Amino acid sequence: MSFSKSPELLIFDCDAVLVDCELIATTVHIETLAKCGYIISAEEYNDRFIGMTDQQSYSVIESEGGLRLPEDHHERVMAEVANRYTRDLRATSGVRQTLEAIDLKKCVASNSDAAKLCLALKITDLHDFFWPHVFSASQVARGKPAPDLFLFAAQNMNTPAGSCLVIEDSVAGTQAAVAAGMMVIGFVGGSHCLAGHGDKLMEAGATKLFSRMTALPQILERIRI
Repeated sequence: MSFSKSPELLIFDCDAVLVDCELIATTVHIETLAKCGYIISAEEYNDRFIGMTDQQSYSVIESEGGLRLPEDHHERVMAEVANRYTRDLRATSGVRQTLEAIDLKKCVASNSDAAKLCLALKITDLHDFFWPHVFSASQVARGKPAPDLFLFAAQNMNTPAGSCLVIEDSVAGTQAAVAAGMMVIGFVGGSHCLAGHGDKLMEAGATKLFSRMTALPQILERIRI
């Protein structure tokens, strides 16, 4: 897919795009799962579950592990994530400079639950770049890789899907953007991105890749048929 003119709306994923948080969240998840008897490495967790909602990953884990996670499992995970975010979370390098340089409508559409999403944006001082245009998978029936969240964001921003450009780091998010009829470019500058991750994004439908957030304004200038 390509644009006949410059995109009208830029839709950012949050985790590992705007904020470099995946290693923090992954560590909390695997530590909490280990206490429940489910052992998984950080590399495998990232490869399999990044881009899913937490509820989607829990369903897979319960099914294949033959276990039932405690009723308060998600609450305990979120409490520890919030604790570590407050201490360790940082914005992606160059993201503020990039957002200031881009004169396009912008919003966030993330599979994170609303509370976690807003916390991440506030801690990193990115909240004011987007609010109130911050959309969470908790607002739609299906999270990524379904297209629901991106279509919901476009509708709320009064923009046709074909005029939206999505910035994603995950396979599930890339698949969701493609299913929504949106162009998507893959960001591979997150600390969780290993060799070969970009190839997976391209296979999922990303039209190009970039690893430095400060390169985005120039990429946008070049997007034409």
